[in-house]
Amino acid sequence: MAYDDSNIFAKILRGEIPCDKVYEDEYALAFRDINPQTPTHVLVIPKGAYVSFDDFSEQASGEEIVGFVRAAGKVARDLGLVAPGYRALANHGADAHQEVPHFHLHLFGGKDLGRMIKPSEK
Repeated sequence: MAYDDSNIFAKILRGEIPCDKVYEDEYALAFRDINPQTPTHVLVIPKGAYVSFDDFSEQASGEEIVGFVRAAGKVARDLGLVAPGYRALANHGADAHQEVPHFHLHLFGGKDLGRMIKPSEK
């Protein structure tokens, strides 16, 4: 899948659409989700044009990957999510219901998140 620079996250990165920013550095931008699923729901996005985790892991430089991972960890620490616990989630493709074709990591916290996924019925 080719990167579409008209996606909403690309527009946020260019400053065309505002966001409720919680963190920014040269590698990543983190902001509150406009439709939060938990009391704390933040998106962390790399500043480069990557569609998915596999695209990011293959195409990004080592410096970008380290910078992004460190940014996500800092956001979790800064928001006080580490001690009570949090979930980090990245969706890719139709089966995972990826809504924006720009790699992003959801950080969920602020309540008991339950099981990771619903067990399959046999």
